Amino acid sequence: MALDQSSIPNNVDLSSDRRLQRALEQWQPNFLDWWKDVGPEGFQSHEVWLRTAISVEAGGWAHFDYVRMPDYRWGIFLEPQQADKKIGFGDVQGAPVWDEVPGEHRNALRRIIVTQADTEPASVEQQRLLGKTAPSLYDLRNLFQVNVEEGRHLWAMVYLLHRYFGRDGREEAEELLQRRSGSSDKPRILNAFNEPIADWLSFFMFAMFTDRDGKYQLAALAESGFDPLARTTRFMLTEEAHHLFVGETGVDRVIQRTAQIMAAGKEPRAEGAVPLEIIQKYINLWFTLSLDLFGGEISSNAADFFAAGLKGRFREDGYEEHKGLGTYKMQTPGEAGKLVEEDVPLRNAMNEVLRDEYVKDCQRACDRWNKSIGKTGLTGVSVKLPHRRFHRGVGPFAGLPYSPDGALLSQSEHAAHIAHWLPSEEDFAYVRSLMHPVTARGQMANWIAPPSKGIDGLPLDYEYVKPPAA
Repeated sequence: MALDQSSIPNNVDLSSDRRLQRALEQWQPNFLDWWKDVGPEGFQSHEVWLRTAISVEAGGWAHFDYVRMPDYRWGIFLEPQQADKKIGFGDVQGAPVWDEVPGEHRNALRRIIVTQADTEPASVEQQRLLGKTAPSLYDLRNLFQVNVEEGRHLWAMVYLLHRYFGRDGREEAEELLQRRSGSSDKPRILNAFNEPIADWLSFFMFAMFTDRDGKYQLAALAESGFDPLARTTRFMLTEEAHHLFVGETGVDRVIQRTAQIMAAGKEPRAEGAVPLEIIQKYINLWFTLSLDLFGGEISSNAADFFAAGLKGRFREDGYEEHKGLGTYKMQTPGEAGKLVEEDVPLRNAMNEVLRDEYVKDCQRACDRWNKSIGKTGLTGVSVKLPHRRFHRGVGPFAGLPYSPDGALLSQSEHAAHIAHWLPSEEDFAYVRSLMHPVTARGQMANWIAPPSKGIDGLPLDYEYVKPPAA
């Protein structure tokens, strides 16, 4: 099968590399089979008002038109190369960036790229059934925009594997299409990407919290001394911003609607909305699952990646020093769970440094949600982020019985209260019971407030998704 380069916009001169073309010629049909098999179910023939990147320039990365998703032009883009660029951190600070993979870092870089790449198809698989219960055409279109861009991000990572890692890279690219979210035989690499997403509140939480982890991971990789990876992830961040917007505003709109009902003196359940206590449980779940994605608080891998110039900090340029030779004050559980403060070598705490930035960003969004509650006139209620010690599955606090406030409890106390802190099966079932599709133009499900504006300057009642012609 000849590679249809017209369907793959790129700025990497694909036509000049015959070996790479052959590799992608074999991978492209497998990707399309994967998309049709486990991509958005029931909407492959619909016309969707999608944004397509056709170049990295300001006028080219956001081209809008109606597109059938299997015909989407999944492009390969790297930000333009900077002449004489130097590595900005670690033991190799000041050395020229690498245009090829250094032999001594080959395995580490492949592992980093594969782990990032695996999250992209995983989220498409997690969200594949959501189109059937979309609360509006606006939201349906946003879901599909996120899905196709996750597909493009997979292409971006697969290009790196094919171009720079030879046979190993080609095998890894095939494995990316073999694993499945939630599979007992071949699950996705990271736990959060095996969680079911069976309702739209989960989707908004995922886009808010889990995709936001992606923002910080991509930003750290955008500092990498391996320049093709840095240039690839910098462009991915441009698209990732929309995913975060969908999540943050989606949660905000659910909270707004609930607060409006409560401010009117009515009970959300009676009005077919999501009670605030269930929204809080969803926040507790998805925030903590996403905290784990950063890895353990103390990590020799993080230290090695930083020292080698493979993965930096968020906005490395904002730091005064770039060697990471200081210390980081950290609380860890000691005997009987009593917290002990210790000075950890900064390089070993790089996961926590990145997590700090993430938590600040999440808190900003949470503050915004509480302002939305206040604007309805409702007082005395709010949502909040749980403590980062709560419900952890990775790091020194993994499995320990901490409350959402960060207090250590006995195992029995913790077990007695966990149903008040995390969604129960009954909570999930109730939220799913609200998930009825709304497909009329400009209409919204009752459990969510309308957005403040439409997409790309279009009105809210635009036909963002069209059914196939009869």
